[in-house]
Amino acid sequence: PSRRHQATMAAMMLQETVKKYFRGFQHRKFHESKALGCKMSLGVYLPGAYETESKIPVLYYLSGLTCTDENASQKSGIQQYADEKGIAVVFPDTSPRGLNVPGESDSWDFGVGAGFYLNATMPKWKKWRMYDYITEELPSYLQTTFPNLDTTNASLTGHSMGGHGALTIFFKNHQKYKSVSAFSPICNPVNCPWGKKAFTGYLGVNEAAWKSYDATELAKAYDGPNTKVFIDQGADDDFLKSGQLLPENFEKAVEGKSNIELKLKMREGYDHSYFYIATFAEDHVNF
Repeated sequence: PSRRHQATMAAMMLQETVKKYFRGFQHRKFHESKALGCKMSLGVYLPGAYETESKIPVLYYLSGLTCTDENASQKSGIQQYADEKGIAVVFPDTSPRGLNVPGESDSWDFGVGAGFYLNATMPKWKKWRMYDYITEELPSYLQTTFPNLDTTNASLTGHSMGGHGALTIFFKNHQKYKSVSAFSPICNPVNCPWGKKAFTGYLGVNEAAWKSYDATELAKAYDGPNTKVFIDQGADDDFLKSGQLLPENFEKAVEGKSNIELKLKMREGYDHSYFYIATFAEDHVNF
C-alpha cells in the first residue's frame, strides 16, 4: 500500500464511530488518559433505554490477551441481551498503546495488549496502570461523556485475562460493584506461566505484591458481605488443559467460606473462543 493509503487507514482507525445495534447504539470513543499517559480507545454500548431514561446501569466487559476494545464489542453479541435489560456495556482496551517502551510489543502475552489490570511498580512499565484506569478514571470519563449512565450501579465481567481483571477488581472493591462474572478467567496467576511472566515483569520478584492481584488469593482473604461469583469455563479449552486458568484452585479456595457462593459452570464441548462467549453471553447479563 502507498504511504497515503496507510495514513488514511491509520486515520480511519482513530475515528470515533456510532453504529445502530439492536435498539441502541455502539459507540467507539477516544480520550486522553492521565493514568496511562496516552490516548485510549473504548467501546460503549448504549441500550435503547438510554434515550428515554436516566440512571442506566453499567456492565464493564474486560477483554483478554492481545485484544483491543473492538474484539468483544464486535464478536460477543452481549449487546443484544444488555439492550433487553436496559444495561450499558463498556469495552475498555487491554493496555496503554503508543508509549514506545522498548520491548512493549516483543511478545503477545506481555506489554501491549496484556496489561493484566494491575498497577505496575517496575519503573520501565510505570504507565501500565490499568487498575487505576478501570476503577477510577474510566467511570469518571463515562459519567461526564454519557450523563444518563449510573456508574455507581455497575458490575464486572470479562474473558481470560479480562476475567482475571474482573475478579480481582471486584474483590478489591466489592463496595463499588453489584456483581462479578467471568468467562475462562486466569484464576490463580501466581501459579500459572502467564501470571508469573506478567507479574515478574510488572511487579518484580515481590510475591506478596503478586498475591494482591490474584483472584484465588483475594478470595481466600475476602471478609466482605455475602456475594455470589459466576465463573464460566469451556471444558475443551486448551488453556484450561495446559494449566493457565486453574479454576479448580479458586473453587478450593472458597470451599467452606460462608460469604462467597460460587457458581462454576463447566461447558462440555466449548473452548476459549468467541463462539463460546457468544453462546453464553446472555447468562452473564442475567447474572
